[in-house]
Amino acid sequence: MDALAITPAALTSMIIAVSFAAGLNVYATVCSLGLMARLHWITLPGELGTLADTWIIAASGVLFLGEFVADKIPGFDLLWNALHTFIRIPAAALMAYAAGSNLTPVQKLLVAVVAAGVAAIAHSSKTAARIAVTPSPEPLSNIALSATEDVGAVGLTWLATHHPIATGAAVAVVTLGLIGTLRFTVRRLRRVFGSPSRRAEITGLARPQR
Repeated sequence: MDALAITPAALTSMIIAVSFAAGLNVYATVCSLGLMARLHWITLPGELGTLADTWIIAASGVLFLGEFVADKIPGFDLLWNALHTFIRIPAAALMAYAAGSNLTPVQKLLVAVVAAGVAAIAHSSKTAARIAVTPSPEPLSNIALSATEDVGAVGLTWLATHHPIATGAAVAVVTLGLIGTLRFTVRRLRRVFGSPSRRAEITGLARPQR
C-alpha cells in the first residue's frame, strides 16, 4: 500500500479494519504492522510509520507471546480481557490518530473516535464469547477460540493494508451485525435478571415453595 497515494476512503477503511484487529489482539496488530513496514512490504500512512521502530516491534512481539499464553488459560483469560479494555480501545484510537496525521484536526478526532468504537465492539464481542466458552469443562474450546482470534488479528491486519476498501467494508458490516447481537443479548439479560422474582432469587430473598 502506497501511503503517498492512499485515498481518504482507503485510509478510513484501513483504520476501521485495523481497529477491529486491535480489539481482538492489539499486540499482534502492532507487531504485524511494524514488521510489514520494517520489511518494506507496506508504507504506513501518517505517523503510523513509527511502529517500524525496532523497540516497538520487539516490545509488541514479547507482549503478543505473553497474551498468546495468558489468553488460553480458562478463567484467567476473563481477567486478562477485562484489564485490556483499557489498552485495546485507546491503542486503536491512538493508531488511527497517528495514521490520519495529514488530515485536519477535526477529521483526526473523528477517525480516532470511530476507531475506538470499532475496537470496543470487537473487544466486547470477544469478551462475550469468552464468558460463554470459559465455563466449559474442557479447555480445547477456549484454546481454539483464542487461536482463532490471534490468527484473525494478524490476517485482518494484512488484508487491511493490502486490500483496505474491501476489508474495511466487510469489517463495517460485521461490526454492525455484532452491535445488533450485543444489543439483543443485553436486552435478554435485562429481561431475565431484571424481573423482581429473579432479583429476589439471585439475592437469596426468594423463599422456596412448600
